[in-house]
Amino acid sequence: MPLPELDIQNLKISFSTPKGKLTAVNRISFKLNKGETLALVGESGCGKTVSALSILRLLPEPPAEISSGKILLSGQNLLSLNAKDLRDIRGHSISMIFQDPMTALNPVLSIGEQMVETFLRHTDLKRKEALQKSVDLLSRVEIPSPKEKLKYYPHQLSGGMRQRVMIAMSLACSPRLLIADEPTTALDVLTQAQILELLESLKKENGMSILIITHDLGVVAEIAQRVLIMYAGEIVESGPARALLDNPLHPYTKGLIASVPKLGALKKLGARLDEISGNVPSLEQRPSGCSFHPRCTWAIEKCKTQKPQLREAEGQRQWSCHLEPGSL
Repeated sequence: MPLPELDIQNLKISFSTPKGKLTAVNRISFKLNKGETLALVGESGCGKTVSALSILRLLPEPPAEISSGKILLSGQNLLSLNAKDLRDIRGHSISMIFQDPMTALNPVLSIGEQMVETFLRHTDLKRKEALQKSVDLLSRVEIPSPKEKLKYYPHQLSGGMRQRVMIAMSLACSPRLLIADEPTTALDVLTQAQILELLESLKKENGMSILIITHDLGVVAEIAQRVLIMYAGEIVESGPARALLDNPLHPYTKGLIASVPKLGALKKLGARLDEISGNVPSLEQRPSGCSFHPRCTWAIEKCKTQKPQLREAEGQRQWSCHLEPGSL
């Protein structure tokens, strides 16, 4: 059986703070297969971006600390690599589309300078060849007048254009794994649809795997084959996208899906959308037992004291809840 492209095993990430060492990601495990799109879903503060940044070792250490686990890329443990080997992998074998391209792109360098730097660092191309490759890539992500746009600085481009530039840079060296952190945040609906379509077509062309981080279930339904639901630093449910969206097993997943606005659902004037009451607990205020129990409609006494373990269900699904699925 072939090795998964990415294999996260028992990953625990903590941060040193004035209040002591606080756990942000608590022993999560998952696999991403070659050519697959896996969505990591949850509210802000659930640990999604921290998990993604740890794959590329981009968390500042200290205060961050990966205190246990393995991050395997085609069987190679990235946690055992030195700084030079990691730089060779970043942008080459693994690329990342960051959540905010305005802060991810260097404001004092032109788009062309930033793209050429990627080619010069990871390939044997000369500067002239790298410039032509950059033009080709910008054209591939449907940026008009690509040769002219190489002279632009990030602030001279729209949000959608900057996101396309980030995609072009991340695909410069045909990575095996692409991490997309909220790639459609703050974009209009048309631009969002175009970027999702672009990612899907590029994935098929290059045979790469995609880990997409989002809280938008519409994006999940559009692009993902499998889904991981994350809450308070833990994975609470996982499974094939269609099955999970049609029949959620965990109360948190059920709440997320119910809170998505549906066309024609609010017929009465002043009617409210469904919501999950409360907020994701902060790192220093994780509740005992099940982390979700203070917000859960179905919580029982056992939920307050005993942490549920991930359980297997039919159809390659997992969930962590004391209640049986039929009781929700």
